[in-house]
Amino acid sequence: MNAPTDRPEVHLGAMPVGIVQDTFALRRSARSVADLLGADGQDAVRLATALSELGRGLLGGERLTAAFDLRPGPLPLLAVTLDWEGGHRLSEEALDASSRLLPTHHDATAAGGRVRVEQRVGPAAGADPGLVERARRLLAAHTGPSALEDSRAQTRDLISALEQTRAQREELRRLNSELEETNQGVLALYAELSEELEETNRGVVALYAELDEKSRQLREASEAKSRFWANVSHELRTPVNAVVGLAELLRSDADAPAAERARQLSLIADSGRTLLALVDELLDVAKAESGTLEPQWAPLDLRAVLTHLDGTLRGLARPGVDLRIGPAPTGLDPVLGDETMLVRILRNLLSNALKFTEHGSVGLDTRVEDGPDGGPVLVLTVTDTGVGIPPDQHERVFEEFYQVKGPHQRGRRGTGLGLPYARRLAEILGGTLHLDSAPGRGTTLTVRLPAHPAPADGARRAVLVAVDDDPAFRAVLRPMLDRIADRVVEVTDGAAAVAAVRAARPDGVVLDLHLGEVDGYRILAELRADPALRQLPVVILTSASLTAADRGRLAHARAVLPKTGLTVGRIAAALSAPRTAAPHRPLPPEDGS
Repeated sequence: MNAPTDRPEVHLGAMPVGIVQDTFALRRSARSVADLLGADGQDAVRLATALSELGRGLLGGERLTAAFDLRPGPLPLLAVTLDWEGGHRLSEEALDASSRLLPTHHDATAAGGRVRVEQRVGPAAGADPGLVERARRLLAAHTGPSALEDSRAQTRDLISALEQTRAQREELRRLNSELEETNQGVLALYAELSEELEETNRGVVALYAELDEKSRQLREASEAKSRFWANVSHELRTPVNAVVGLAELLRSDADAPAAERARQLSLIADSGRTLLALVDELLDVAKAESGTLEPQWAPLDLRAVLTHLDGTLRGLARPGVDLRIGPAPTGLDPVLGDETMLVRILRNLLSNALKFTEHGSVGLDTRVEDGPDGGPVLVLTVTDTGVGIPPDQHERVFEEFYQVKGPHQRGRRGTGLGLPYARRLAEILGGTLHLDSAPGRGTTLTVRLPAHPAPADGARRAVLVAVDDDPAFRAVLRPMLDRIADRVVEVTDGAAAVAAVRAARPDGVVLDLHLGEVDGYRILAELRADPALRQLPVVILTSASLTAADRGRLAHARAVLPKTGLTVGRIAAALSAPRTAAPHRPLPPEDGS
């Protein structure tokens, strides 16, 4: 894969690339070393940008390292090689982006892969040993910037490239005016230069678009941070100040009547509960955004949910506001769902409607419709006669910590998390949340969730395949599966799992995640790659803590269940559950890479 040469390459150093921060360090190191070795400014930027794209595309690869080597000669080259182990695959987008900037050589196998980029440097790099030693020291001592510093550095690079390109364009225009006075041969040269200029301009447009995108991302991050501190600091201080103030009052007024002390203690408890609810909400939002909040599928009693909401929220209605929670649809069979998530969705929507409705009514209606795939869909509609939301704010209200400004906010506390949290939970359950509103005519929020029927008591499956290499756990799991299926096929070796599934043609697979050389991730990918097995329900069992990246690789599974607290009902419900994947968490490719 390396380019042939009569002189051996000189190794400058290597660095690991394991986290996002390392890609920043890789970009900065490549830029600094290329500048030191005499590369043209724009060439150094191209090298740094290509490695930044490759590094981000390879994050997640095992033992990913970046090695810097110098090939001496009349035309010295700086080569950077990224090596990794395992089945991770470099995305076509990252490889295409790098190839457009520099010569890029890529090779990958099941055991790992390598990608190498090369950039010409100054002639002194191959003849000056001092430069080589300085480059080695630079790589050994260099540390990467933060994301903000890296974005600023990229912005400076792009601005510099833009200025150089503009200078080149002015020079070419000057040459053009001179060439117009020459013969046809010179005019042919002019046409060639004009074509080169056009290509350069296209590159500038692409760089300028990237600069605009980086600037937009920085503005959005700054606005989100400002909203977070403005809202959360106020919401946290209010109950904390109440707790501290009332506690100081109790301590200083020891002779207060018992009734007054009881009232103050009750206020302290109320403020503590308010603070705890806010912290819980923030933690749940963080879990939802990181992809670690998983639905617990179980038969759902919609009537009990609606009764609970009516009892807990009726006291929040203002005088003159009628809270109306309609009955559950008649003839609705028990459906699979997560009762806790559904209650949180509807409580957020109803409490938000009650907060901004001073006159009229707030209502919740439910019905069942046919979905696009012919399956039943549970539709829950929350309507109010409140202030309404302008059309240009409809999407912004689903941004965390954002609140529509106006006089309606006076005296109404809130973090701006209710609607974003409700939509995120609806997506986790495989559904959607849609808003329709206008100032003066109130708001309608519609939640649509798949109404998958819950497994009937005593319902059995013909065949289940259980894949687990731990005999002690299989002894615990087997009696549970015997109550669900007529026949259970046990597989103790991950390498034989897919063949066993093809032979048994089961109604479901219960799969341990950590099996040795061929783990649950790989088995799940192979099942998905087979069109005949792609729709087979797979339930993952694990005792490990999973990262957001791990859960993204398991998006094809019906559910991920912890081995602790496992029950027959949870396994049966998980096998019957819908497969849901959050929109912001992409499914892995069809080949499982």
